Amino acid sequence: MKPSTDRNETLFEQARRVIPGGVNSPVRAFKAVGGTPRFIRRAHGAYLWDENGDRFIDYIGSWGPMILGHNHPAVVEAVLEAVREGFSFGAPTERETLLAEQIVRLMPAIEMLRLVSSGTEAGMSAIRLARGATGRNKIVKFEGCYHGHADALLVKAGSGLATFGHPTSAGVPPEVTRDTLVLAYNDVAQLEAAFAEHGSQVAGLIIELIAGNMNFVRATTAFMRRCRELCSQHGALLILDEVMTGFRVALGGAQSLYAREIAGFAPDLTVLGKVIGGGMPLAAFGGRRAVMEQLAPLGPVYQAGTLSGNPVATACGLATLRQLQQPRFFETLANRTRALVDGLAAAAREQSLPFSADSEGGMFGFFLLPELPRNYAAVMKSDATRFNRLFHGLLERGIYIAPALYEAGFVSAAHSAQDIEATIAAARAVFAELRNK
Repeated sequence: MKPSTDRNETLFEQARRVIPGGVNSPVRAFKAVGGTPRFIRRAHGAYLWDENGDRFIDYIGSWGPMILGHNHPAVVEAVLEAVREGFSFGAPTERETLLAEQIVRLMPAIEMLRLVSSGTEAGMSAIRLARGATGRNKIVKFEGCYHGHADALLVKAGSGLATFGHPTSAGVPPEVTRDTLVLAYNDVAQLEAAFAEHGSQVAGLIIELIAGNMNFVRATTAFMRRCRELCSQHGALLILDEVMTGFRVALGGAQSLYAREIAGFAPDLTVLGKVIGGGMPLAAFGGRRAVMEQLAPLGPVYQAGTLSGNPVATACGLATLRQLQQPRFFETLANRTRALVDGLAAAAREQSLPFSADSEGGMFGFFLLPELPRNYAAVMKSDATRFNRLFHGLLERGIYIAPALYEAGFVSAAHSAQDIEATIAAARAVFAELRNK
């Protein structure tokens, strides 16, 4: 048999011998869409190059962090300077405080925060803190919202009012998730019924304001108003997961957008990741001072991490946040992202294909559905087979979107108007093929 000349195929075969599935995060394996994953050799600006030397316009952006594009000069310079000073110390550094001060200044609901190394770690720690601060056990989450792979949050929703603890992963005992209530996203009546029955036992409610793992689905203003009201009424903590949306959809995160519509709207805790690390492993959770002071070494809730506040990661994150504060940064980014989704929608209409799309800041999503869905059940009606053909059609034309139907996409400041036009042109050609099949 003649050896493959495709470096991606060769490397994938090699990887599968020593790494489960050949990847270190499942979605990278292309299992949902089929085919061979692209092994990336390098990136710059809005582009990726795989091991074959093929170039792609990148709409994954490392799943969100690369809001400035790859290898932004100011960020690279900051990282190189930090590397020369040392990789890790296991002791506090000034840069940790500077990054925390930036976040506290830009997100008023956060009075104190703790730096960690991943969004999963931040979400897990926020849940533990909510339980420790309230002395309660139950957590409310919503179907379709992903908060990392912590055991207590890997829960599958069922029918009826609320489903308790049915893990969606092997290795998670039912006892671990029995205090997790899963409700339908954007269902006010179900939310009210759940709090009426369990409110005195709920430690916290965790939610994505814009869900990014059922593609792109917004919480309605009415729904978030009731989330805040019911948490306040029953003494539960409102936890906003802004791992994806924090500093990605607006300088103050998605919560700043909802605060414009809901008087007095603010979370008790916020979970952050991705953009605040600029592409390095860094995340955080923070909130009201009285709650955060329950953390060790001040309080009884224990949390620790060897690499928390890593000096190289904080340098990367701090340099990134400084760039985001340039005049009209988010206005320009939002306009470019909106041009992409509007152009895709127009191209789909030309072929009479069912299509809907939405965006906020530099985050976007589209569905092969005639209307934007408002919950996970509606998202699941999307045409997976047609999406897989769309994905591979775009990939063949040099456009790299998420290899899964249920993932949001990301535009960076490095994407040019020409990149957007090239993407729409590629999509137009693929849409024409989809209509003819």
